[in-house]
Amino acid sequence: MFTSALSSLEGGLSIEIVLLCTGVSLLLGFVVAFIYTRQGSYTKNFVMTLILLPPLVQMVIMLVSGNLGAGVAVMGTFGLVRFRSVPGSSKDIASIFFAMAIGLASGMGYLTFAALMTAVVGVVFLLLGKIPFGEPKFNEKHLKVMIAENLDYTDIFDDIFEEYTKECCLQRVKTTNLGSMYELEYHITLRDVGREKEMLDEIRCRNGNLTIICGRGHGIADEL
Repeated sequence: MFTSALSSLEGGLSIEIVLLCTGVSLLLGFVVAFIYTRQGSYTKNFVMTLILLPPLVQMVIMLVSGNLGAGVAVMGTFGLVRFRSVPGSSKDIASIFFAMAIGLASGMGYLTFAALMTAVVGVVFLLLGKIPFGEPKFNEKHLKVMIAENLDYTDIFDDIFEEYTKECCLQRVKTTNLGSMYELEYHITLRDVGREKEMLDEIRCRNGNLTIICGRGHGIADEL
C-alpha cells in the first residue's frame, strides 16, 4: 500500500505506468463525483470538475522530478481552489480537496493508498450526510418583526419572549418604508415548538398586525 508504483522505474516514466495512474485517478474521480451527487443539489460543471481534478493534479505532480519542484507544484496545485469565482459551500470546498488529494497520491504512485482513502473518506462523507449530527436544533428560529416607528423596540416584546423562549437575541434593527417602520431580527430558542403559533399571535397583537416572518435559524454561514 505504501510502496509507490514509480519506485521501480529508472530513467523516467513509462507510458504503462502513466496510463495506469491516469486510469486510477479518473476512476476515483468518478467515485468522488458520485458521492458528491448523493449529498443534495449539484451542477454538471462542478461534477465534471471533480472527475477531472485527480488526473490533472496527477499530471502536475508527475511532470516534476526534483524535490524542490515537487514542493512548488504541491503549493500551486492546492492554490487551484481559487479557480471558483463565487463563494462555494464548505461541502464544495471539501469535495475539491478530496479530489485533489487523490490526484496527489496517484501522481506519486500510491495507487492502493489513494483507493483505500477514497473508500474510507467516501463512506464517512455519505454517512455524515445521512445522520442528523451537526444539524441545527429545530427549536432555534430566526424571527423578523415589523413595528411602527413610534414604538420602542428595545423591550416591546420582552414579556412575550420570556414566556415562550429559552434564549432571545436582537441581532439587527433596520428602518424600512422610508423610515416609517422598523424591521427587527431576532435569534430565538423556543421552549416548546408546539406553542410557536401562540407566540406569533401575541406578537402580531403587539405590533399592530404588521408583517412577521419566523423560520429556521441560519446558524453558522456555510460559505468559505
